[in-house]
This record gives sequence, structure tokens and C-alpha cells, in this order.
Amino acid sequence: MTLRDTIAEKLTKAFAPAHLEVVDQSHLHAGHAGARPGGETHFSINIVSQAFRGKTRVERHRMVNETLMHELKGRVHALAIRAATPDDA
Repeated sequence: MTLRDTIAEKLTKAFAPAHLEVVDQSHLHAGHAGARPGGETHFSINIVSQAFRGKTRVERHRMVNETLMHELKGRVHALAIRAATPDDA
């Protein structure tokens, strides 16, 4: 299983998203800080879930970061997050 798949699986279990897109953008950061051969270091997440209703942008990002705590302490160097409710999307 790729790290992208692991991230998608964890977010799906935690938030039951109506929409989820996890993109490995590591190739765009080759030669930059945190980049490693083989990639899987820089990701972009677009997630739409009812779980974010009533939460601020910061609270939504914290929820995602807490769910991916293990990955962020390990192989993931950078994570761009867009977290929205179905009404926001």
C-alpha cells in the first residue's frame, strides 16, 4: 500500500467524506527541503465532510493533522489541506 493510499484510508475512516482527493505532489519538490528519492513526502488533500460542520478552518486542519499524526511525524514533510463541508464545496 502506498502512503497516499494509507492517508486516504485513514481520512475515509475518520471523516466519511463526500469527496476526497489525495495527491502526491512530491515530484514538484524534488531537490527542496524534505524531499526524498521515491517521493511520498509532499501531499495535497481536498476533503469534503459533514464532520467539519461548525468548525473553523484551523479546527478542520487540526482534525486532519491529528488523524495523520503518525504520517506527519514520519515520512510526510508537507501537507496542503482544503477541508470543507458539503455546503462550502
